[in-house]
Amino acid sequence: MDPAGPGPAGGCGALSTTDITPARSPRGGLWKRSRTFGPAVRLLLLNQLTINLGFYMLMPYLAAHLADGLGMAAWTVGLVLGVRNLSQQGMFLVGGALADRFGFKPLIVAGCALRTLGFGGLALAQSLPVLVAASLATGLAGALFNPAVRACLAAEAGEERRVEAFALFNAYYQAGILLGPLVGVALTGVSFRLTCVVAALLFLGLTLVQLRHLPVSAGGGRPEPKEAGARGPFRTVLGNRVFWLFSLAMTGSYVLSFQVYLALPLAAGGTGATTALFVVSALVALAGQLRITAWCAARLGRERSLVAGLALMGGAFLLPAALGRGVTALLLCAAVLAVANAVLYPYEMDTVVALSRGRWVATHYGLYNTVCGVGITLGNLGTGLLLDVTGWTAVPWLALGGVGLGCAAAVAALGRGGRLRTE
Repeated sequence: MDPAGPGPAGGCGALSTTDITPARSPRGGLWKRSRTFGPAVRLLLLNQLTINLGFYMLMPYLAAHLADGLGMAAWTVGLVLGVRNLSQQGMFLVGGALADRFGFKPLIVAGCALRTLGFGGLALAQSLPVLVAASLATGLAGALFNPAVRACLAAEAGEERRVEAFALFNAYYQAGILLGPLVGVALTGVSFRLTCVVAALLFLGLTLVQLRHLPVSAGGGRPEPKEAGARGPFRTVLGNRVFWLFSLAMTGSYVLSFQVYLALPLAAGGTGATTALFVVSALVALAGQLRITAWCAARLGRERSLVAGLALMGGAFLLPAALGRGVTALLLCAAVLAVANAVLYPYEMDTVVALSRGRWVATHYGLYNTVCGVGITLGNLGTGLLLDVTGWTAVPWLALGGVGLGCAAAVAALGRGGRLRTE
C-alpha cells in the first residue's frame, strides 16, 4: 500500500488512499464495538448522537411553535426555516475549508458553541429579526462542525477501520434521530421554550466536553507550502473532476432518502403512520448497520456496495408502485431505504476520503454536502411537481425508482472506468 501524507491543517493522522476491503469487524454490540476504537473516535460517536438528539428534539416542532405559539404568518415561518437550511447548505464548503485550515477541533467546538447560542436564541425570541438571527446561527453551526466531524473521524479511525467507524457513526446518528423527537414531544408538551433550553444545554455540554477531551491532535497538520494560500483548498477540491462526478452520481441517493420526510409521510397521512416510518427507519439502522457492513465487506467491497446500495434504494420505491400507498407498502419502502442507506453510508464516506487522496478532506466533505443539498432541493421540487401532475399513481414511485437505478448505473460506470480506484 502506498499511503499519502497527512491532510493539511485538519489532519488527525495520515490518510492512506489505497482501495481496500476492510478487515472483518470484531463481534459485539454497538457500545462494545465502539470501545475498540480510541478515545477520540468514541467521543465523536457520542458527539453525533447528542447533536442529533438535540437537533431533532427541537426542529420538528419549530414550525408549529412559530405558527401557533407566536402567531406568525406562513411566509415568515418559511423564511425562518429557509434561513436555517440555506445558511447550513450554503456554508458547508466554507466550513470544510476552515476546518482544513485551522484544524478539526476548533471548528467542532465553535460549531457546537454557536448552536448553543442559536437554540438559546430560539428560546427567547419573540420578534422576526431575532428568530432569523437565531436560525442563521443554528444553520451556520452545522456547516462548521459537520465536515470537521466526518474528516476527523476518518483520520482518527485510520484506513483499516474507516468503513467500520462510519458504520458505527451512522448507527449513533440514527439513534439520535429516533430519540430526539420522543424527548422533544414530551418537553414541548410542557413548553417549547423548555425544549429550546434543554437542547441549548445539551450543546453547551458538548462544547465543554469536546473543548476538554477532544485531542489537540484532531487537527494538527500543516498545509503544503505550495497550497498555503487562501485559495489552496478551493482550487484543489473544485479541480477534482472524479470527485465531482462521484458527488453528482450520489446526489440521487439523498433525494431518495429525503422522501421519508416528503413523499412517504404525504402518502401515509396522519401522525401515527408518519411516526411509524421514522421508527422503522431508525430501528433498521440500529439493529442492522454493523451486520450489513460486515456482510458487504466480506462479499462485495467498496465499489459493488455503492452500486448495490443505490440499486436497492431505487428498488424500495417499486414496492408502493406495485402495492399502492397502503401503510404496509410504505413501511416496507422505509425499511428497504434504511437497509440501502446502511449499505451505502460507510462506503460513501470512505470514498470521499479516498478520492480526496488525503488532502483537504474536510473541504471535500463540505463540497459534497453542498452538492447533495442542492440536489435535495431540486429533487424535492421535482417530486412535488410530479405528485401535483400525476397524483398518487404508480408514476411518482417509478420515477423515484428510476433515479436510484440511474445513480447505480452512473457509479458502476465510474467503477468500470477505474476512476474510483485510488492506488
